[in-house]
Amino acid sequence: MDTPAPQPPYDLLGVGIGPFNLSLAALAAPVPGLRTLFCDQRPEFRWHPGMLVDGARMQVPFLADLVSLVDPTNPWSFLNYLRDQDRLFPFYFAERFQLPRREYDHYCRWAAERLGNCRFGTEVTALHWTAAGGGGLFRVELTDTATGRRTEVHARNLALGVGTRPVLPAAFTALDGHPRAFHSADYLDRRGDLAGARDITVVGSGQSGAEVFLDLLRRHDGDGVRLRWLTRTRALAPMEYSKLGLEHFTPDYTRYFHSLPEPVRNALVTAQWQLHKAASAETLAEIHDHLYERTIGRPIDTAPVEITPGTAVTEARPGPCGGLELHCRHGDSGAEHVLRTDAVVLATGYRAARPAALEPLARLIDWDRDGRYRVDLDHRVATRPELTGGLYVQNAELHTHGVGTPDLGLGAHRAAVILNAVTGRTVHRLPARTAWTGFAPPGTAAVPAGAVAAVGAAAAESTPAESTPAVPRPQELTRAATVGR
Repeated sequence: MDTPAPQPPYDLLGVGIGPFNLSLAALAAPVPGLRTLFCDQRPEFRWHPGMLVDGARMQVPFLADLVSLVDPTNPWSFLNYLRDQDRLFPFYFAERFQLPRREYDHYCRWAAERLGNCRFGTEVTALHWTAAGGGGLFRVELTDTATGRRTEVHARNLALGVGTRPVLPAAFTALDGHPRAFHSADYLDRRGDLAGARDITVVGSGQSGAEVFLDLLRRHDGDGVRLRWLTRTRALAPMEYSKLGLEHFTPDYTRYFHSLPEPVRNALVTAQWQLHKAASAETLAEIHDHLYERTIGRPIDTAPVEITPGTAVTEARPGPCGGLELHCRHGDSGAEHVLRTDAVVLATGYRAARPAALEPLARLIDWDRDGRYRVDLDHRVATRPELTGGLYVQNAELHTHGVGTPDLGLGAHRAAVILNAVTGRTVHRLPARTAWTGFAPPGTAAVPAGAVAAVGAAAAESTPAESTPAVPRPQELTRAATVGR
């Protein structure tokens, strides 16, 4: 390992550069005297490249960029990006609040390539805590992914922003690695593998599943390929998008949710599926419009299309004569059947991951009984007393901060909260009130007696059967993912 001349420690080092740590880097960059570094093993910024489908749009307004909801004067705002790209007038005339997903990706790459505190092609391989002289520092091992050169730096605080990983449900374990069974995260890269398939099944009712199904409908119009959309949810209900409903994605609701007992929080995340796991009404309408037009002059049942909610896949495996076999159970009736298909696209969500580099610190972290981080309102992870440095997480605290955790609309606010905590001062002034809704009873945030049981019952009653501990789409590509709503 190379040992260059000692450098002063960084005040903050970010592990991973997705939209959330990129937001933190952008808000930190103009702060005088603050020494920061953000590292990512990838050679460049990429944001859900497998789901940058033509025509797909963001589910959050453009103001949910890296900085604007905290500091619209920051040079890394989306409007400043448009100015740099000479696209202000085209954007003005487009009159669209939601961006094309490809444009959001390009905007983030524009910022990542210009921010001096972002370093790509640099893998954080190990994180250690070194106590010294009554204080202490994080010792960070770095590896240049192009040359293999290893170095060490030190930091007072860390921000983990490593994102989420695609979820492969247990029922599909036997298809892991199959050339015609893959997660929607790889859809564009693997779409060519579907060539020649005469029967394609999409599994999952969130935004990713809807967008993949719509793209396949457009690509296979009139060619006889059978397309199937299979979901465990009882209905393809649209995501909650009313103005007051969206106040669940405010700092006010985050604070309220954080104040609740852990059993209530766990039940609420599941019960609130329509806030963060459903597909947008617009995408569902496009699917219906496409099906309506392609069946003009023909009976509905002549279209080789099946949309089957309320059906769970209990086991999936390669078929004895080729293709794939999906063993299914209908939720309401309990009826079981075997479905044969040529290919499966799994839009089955994402789950927060613990980075391997964190293992040297694992014994110093105060994990909860389910092996998750305990996270305070400043997004700082609870640790043992001997670890005095700040360890912060982004998009790994759904269980403590609620459905807004993976939402792009809260990304800049969370970054500002972390930055204020790291510096110990108000670098960015944040509003005391952000919602009209009062989520707690007047004068208290306490939970009434019996609320745990009541919320648990509500979860069992209203939750779609496919609800899992997975975080839906960086990250299901719904408003709860880094994709935004």
